[in-house]
Amino acid sequence: MERFSVRLRKAVHVFCSGHFITLTDTLCEPLHGHNWTVAVEVDGTPDAHGMVVDFILLRDTLSAIVARLDHRMLLPTRNRLLEVGEAIGPGGLAEVTVRFERRRWVFPADECILLPLANTTAEWIAAWIGDELTTALTAAGAPLPGKIIVAVDECAGQEGVWEWTGP
Repeated sequence: MERFSVRLRKAVHVFCSGHFITLTDTLCEPLHGHNWTVAVEVDGTPDAHGMVVDFILLRDTLSAIVARLDHRMLLPTRNRLLEVGEAIGPGGLAEVTVRFERRRWVFPADECILLPLANTTAEWIAAWIGDELTTALTAAGAPLPGKIIVAVDECAGQEGVWEWTGP
């Protein structure tokens, strides 16, 4: 039995961003950041030209997704323990305010990305990237042929992994 796949782990698929996660119902870690590295593996049967997926399309689509996360504060909008809200602050600038128990953070809105996640863990960021990638490739007329694995490494050797097997 043969198995074919392509893998991307390129220097351009790195993003620098801040985040924090709720560790328990009563504990939220301090604000901090990472230089996150994204890797993707796609399984499938090679087409008539011997390609599982077009490397260039996969690389460029992933690059566009990663660029949206770069130099941003990653904030989850579905965390039941965090109150995340957008408003116009002093001077008419858009702000994002986050509250956890007695703690409060205020960020410039244009420096944040609000993610539909329960927490900004490496695992759920990997799932979000994977979903964005599969959606974008399908919209481009190049749906992925089989299983996809997305790994998000928050520091050397410590990564969250998401795996999806298509229809």
